[in-house]
Amino acid sequence: MALPKLTTPTYELEIPSTDEKISYRPFLVKEEKILLMAMESGKNEDITNAVKQIVSECTFNKMKVANMPIFDIEYIFLNIRAKSIGEVSKIKLLCPDDGKTYADVEINLQEVQVQVGDDHTNKIELTDDMGIIMTYPTIDSFSEAGAQNISANNMLDVISACILQIYEKGGEKVYEAKDQTQKELNEFIEQLNTSQFKQVQKFFDTMPKLKHEVRLKNPKTKKVSNVTLTGLNDFFG
Repeated sequence: MALPKLTTPTYELEIPSTDEKISYRPFLVKEEKILLMAMESGKNEDITNAVKQIVSECTFNKMKVANMPIFDIEYIFLNIRAKSIGEVSKIKLLCPDDGKTYADVEINLQEVQVQVGDDHTNKIELTDDMGIIMTYPTIDSFSEAGAQNISANNMLDVISACILQIYEKGGEKVYEAKDQTQKELNEFIEQLNTSQFKQVQKFFDTMPKLKHEVRLKNPKTKKVSNVTLTGLNDFFG
């Protein structure tokens, strides 16, 4: 005799970048096992693949996860995790007033939203005659460029992976980044002066991301500080 099947609840959320409504379900034991194994390995590639697989399966394989902006994936995963394990995440944060004491904090994951910085734009005017159109990094492009730990060595790869187009004279001549080699894109970025490079950095600094502010009380000094959490990793201890 076949065993009965359990009914899994479904929920709805809006994708931050498009406002499209999607349905999702909590992850199951088999999917939680995949996540735990990836976290135990400590490898970014394993964790990335686990997050992609869980988001895809828990949204009923209706989205092209690899092509979505990373902040969309992180937001969806955060909501899946909240409905699967619990809406409150308990973590330890370093108190900024003394830089050595940790305090326990509880975060309601349902209150965490994707926020965008002031004056954010994906169109960067380098000169009067030339500019670039940026696209948001995907979970794959971040992983391939090693963007989990951005350094001088991979900075060019991270930026070049997010260039969509380079245009001249108000868009009369457009160069698609997908038609260029990695070497050509990196060489283009290396031509930027300091002011132009800061404009590119501003795109990443102000792009949408998971962001939440918490009040933290140092158990030793009793001083209360505001700490801003950004990105998926900050919300889990």
